[in-house]
Order: sequence, then structure tokens, then C-alpha cells
Amino acid sequence: MSNLLWKSLVVSPAVLGATLLVSGAAIAAPNTTTEVSTETQVATEVVQQPELLGQVPASSGVLAQVQPYSNEGQNLQSQVTSVSQFSDVQPTDWAFQALQSLVERYGCIAGYPNGTYRGNRALTRYEFAAGLNACLDRVNELIATTTADLVTKQDLATLQRLQEEFSAELATLRGRVDALEARTAELEANQFSTTTKLQGEAIFAVTDAFNGDIAGKTVFQDRVRLNLQSSFTGRDMLNTRLTAGNAKGFINGGQSSGENKQTFEVGGNTANGINIDKLTYEAPVGPAQVYIAATGGQHSHYAAVNNPYFFDKTDGGNGALTTFASENPIYRIGGGSGIAVNVPFGKPGSILKPSSLTLGYLASEANDPTDGLFDGNYAALGQLNFNVGNRIALAATYVHGYFGAGSTLFDSGLDDGAIVGTDLANNLRSTNGSSTNSYGISAAFTPSEKLSISGFVSYHDVIGFGANDNYEAWSYGVGVALPDFGKRGNVLGIFGGAQPYSFNNGGGANSGDIPYQVEGFYKYRVSDNISVTPGVIWLPSTGQNNNSEDTFIGTLRTTFTF
Repeated sequence: MSNLLWKSLVVSPAVLGATLLVSGAAIAAPNTTTEVSTETQVATEVVQQPELLGQVPASSGVLAQVQPYSNEGQNLQSQVTSVSQFSDVQPTDWAFQALQSLVERYGCIAGYPNGTYRGNRALTRYEFAAGLNACLDRVNELIATTTADLVTKQDLATLQRLQEEFSAELATLRGRVDALEARTAELEANQFSTTTKLQGEAIFAVTDAFNGDIAGKTVFQDRVRLNLQSSFTGRDMLNTRLTAGNAKGFINGGQSSGENKQTFEVGGNTANGINIDKLTYEAPVGPAQVYIAATGGQHSHYAAVNNPYFFDKTDGGNGALTTFASENPIYRIGGGSGIAVNVPFGKPGSILKPSSLTLGYLASEANDPTDGLFDGNYAALGQLNFNVGNRIALAATYVHGYFGAGSTLFDSGLDDGAIVGTDLANNLRSTNGSSTNSYGISAAFTPSEKLSISGFVSYHDVIGFGANDNYEAWSYGVGVALPDFGKRGNVLGIFGGAQPYSFNNGGGANSGDIPYQVEGFYKYRVSDNISVTPGVIWLPSTGQNNNSEDTFIGTLRTTFTF
């Protein structure tokens, strides 16, 4: 008799219920009760069982029932907000009571501390099938271990009837599990790595300068970045970035200037040669987040920039066009190798939302045995980050730096010249080195999902270790962004302000103008992975020169992300 019953129960699939609660109840979990979450845990335990018991025999009647359930499952995520919406099996139904009795006698569902079923609420037919499947597995296990005498004939008959009643649901779930297993097997067979994923960005840019003192012709340039992101614990991240490009900046006054730098030009690679320009590791240590840079570290990697829609992943291809509009120039002081930590503080629920303290140290000559990590150029940052309500973010930043002879202040530690600002603001003239103290404030205000306002002010005090080598520099700017302008994913942005400038750094007679800049761009989202960004940059007084002509730079940037 046991063998006969065993064969009759072979039609039960072992893992059907798992997919149900993962795809149905789990999706509705944010709006369900604690019992729903517990049942999801139960279904997860079911899916881990390795043995399958077979498939439900197909018949014309079963197939007719399967079709509506299959269609219903396809729209489950978009339609279901609570499991009670499909409460087809009520606590008063015979099937409900029968399964409840089986669960409590055989311990089919072990999700509750006392082993009971707690059958006091209605179940969807999918949920019910998951529980039924668990009981079928348990009974099969008892029979297979020669303890069939523990299973009564009455219970076996009840299981048989329940299985026939819910054959459509079991068949549908069986198909979903098969499809999921096939897809999983394909992914595992073709995956690049179990710990690493590849992200990439390619930029095509057509640029030209009109009028003014900036010389240049129409150019077509590119930059490609490949990011290998590896996680070993699920909470950490090792980022290895490969970069190649051929973008060159326009010439201003006979030399390259930081005033007209665009984000895709950063790095100095102009021959499409591949190099590792970023190697960083981030991981939590207690409540803090630690950032370690072996090369290519920048302050904006770990510090809150507070410039939404203009800043994009450290000069990425989906934010502002220029380095000035992308972030406060204070984050361009120093870079390279070092360590940083972000420590949260504050209490949720108050006006002052959870905030943080950020500390960082980056050295641009850490790999050089002559200077090393502490005796060469470096910049140490300290920043307090505040969130007021859900709409306002504030940051107060201090950066102390040391720079040897011939260095540039705003170079992000790349030693390729200025990334932003005029030559008078960047040139550290002391032949004995210079010490700098910089102070900045940045803020972002998002009154609605369709409007963002952000801005910054920074002051820089440079102390040269020689006679008359001291000077000061200033910078400020404000931007207005309209997200989803015209289409979801689009951004209309306007940013204006003063590039880093200095009036007392040995300038000539014509160096009294403030180097204002106004940039306007419109990022049009062609698809999830392609965006086209036309924009115009207006520079009315390049080089702080009173006699300079207004310069306009036009750019058409296309960004592919993958």
C-alpha cells in the first residue's frame, strides 16, 4: 500500500511553492502582515529542498485552468498590493481546514516558532499551493525513510484530493520553476565572474569654440570607461576603472586652461591609450564607511558634493558639461592615493535628519619613494554633512594641502595642469612649496521632484614658503535643474558663477575681471542606456582679462552606458 501511495504522490513538484511566494507574496511584502513575511521565509525553505517529485499530469481541464493563472502571474507585480486581493481560499473552506490539520500534525511548515499554521486569514490559491506542496514533500520524506506508518490512510486520501483540486496552480508554478532554473543555468554558464560585474560608459562629443580668445576648430572626441566592480561580502566594493580617450582642451592665450575644461577631457589621455585611472575599495566598518584609494582617488568619490543633476560619478557623461558646473572646486584640490571615512550621526525622525562627518587624506605622489605618502603633495579634507528635513542638504568643507614647487592648485592630483579655474588662481609660484587652507559651503534644495537648486562658495588661502608668494582665490556658483523636463529621464540644467580666480597673485594690469561662466544644457534620454546632451558655455572674461572677448563653446555629447 505504501508503494502505491508513494507512486500516487510522485506527481507532486518539490519546489513549486517557493517561486510563488517569492514572486507573489514577497512582492507584496511591504504592505503585508508579519505572517506574510514568515510564510515567505517558509517558501524559501521549501525551494532549497533538492528533490523533485514530478509533475502534475496534464489534461484538457487542467490546461484550461492553467491559462488564466499564467496570465494572472504575468501582471502580479504591477497589480497586487496585498495578498488579500486574491484571497480565493478562505479559512472556512474545507481545503483550508484540511491543510491546516496536515500542517500541524506533520510539521510541514516550520516558519512559526510553535510549529502551528495560524490559519486565521484567507490565502491566495498560489500561497495555498505552496503550503500544499510543502506537506506533500514532508509526507514523501516520511515514506522514503520507511516511516510510512506515521502517515494515515485518511491523510493520504486528503492529500490526493487537495492535489487534484489545486493541480492548475501546481502546474503553473512548476513551469515557472523550470523556466527560472533554465535561465539561472544559462547565466551561471556565461557569467563573467561570481564576484564582479562590468559597467561601461562611452562618450562621443563634437565641440567647437566661437569668437573670443580661445582658439580651436570643430573637433570630434571620445572617451571610454570600463568599471569592474567586485564585491566580496555584498556590502563592500572594489572598483577598477580602465579609461581611454583622445579629448584635448581648447587653447587659451597660448596654453591649455582650466576655464574651458569639459568633464570628458579630464585625465590627460589623448591617444586612446588604455590605463587604470581609478583603483578604490569601499567597505563598512561598524557604522562607518571606509574608502581606500590605491590610485586615482578624488575627494568627490567619498564626500557629499550636493550638486544633483550637475555632478555625475566624478566627471561622468550624464551631468554638466564643464568641470566647473559639475562640483565645488574645493574637491579638485589634491587627489591620488589615501584613505577616507564617513561616520554618520543624528537621530531619525527629527528635523535634522541623520547626518555625517567625513574625513579624508589623499596624496598625489604616494607611489614615489622620494616623496611618498606624507612628504609629497597631499590634501586632507574634513566635512560636516547635514540633512534638514527631506529637501535640504548642506555641507561645510575644509581642505588643508601642501604642494611642492611647480604644482597646480586645482588639478585633482593628476599633475596634468588645472582642471578648473584661471591660471592666476592655480599657479603656486613659490619655489619652496606652498601650504593651502580652503573653506567651502555647498547646498542643495529640492522643493519638488521637478526642481532642484544647488550652489557653492569656496575661499582659498595660499601661503607660499617664499617672499611675496601668498595669495587668495575665490569661486562661487549656483545651478537650477529641471528633471524630467519634456520626458522622464531628461534634464534641463543652467549653471552660472565665477570660476576660481585671484586678484593678488602677481597678475598684470588687465587681470581685474571676474571670470564668470554660464552653462546651459539639455540631456535628452533616448533610451535607458543612451542620452544626447547639447549645450552652450559662455565665457565673457577668460583669463580675468578686461580686454578679452566673449567666448562661446558649443558641445553635442552622446553618452552610452552599459
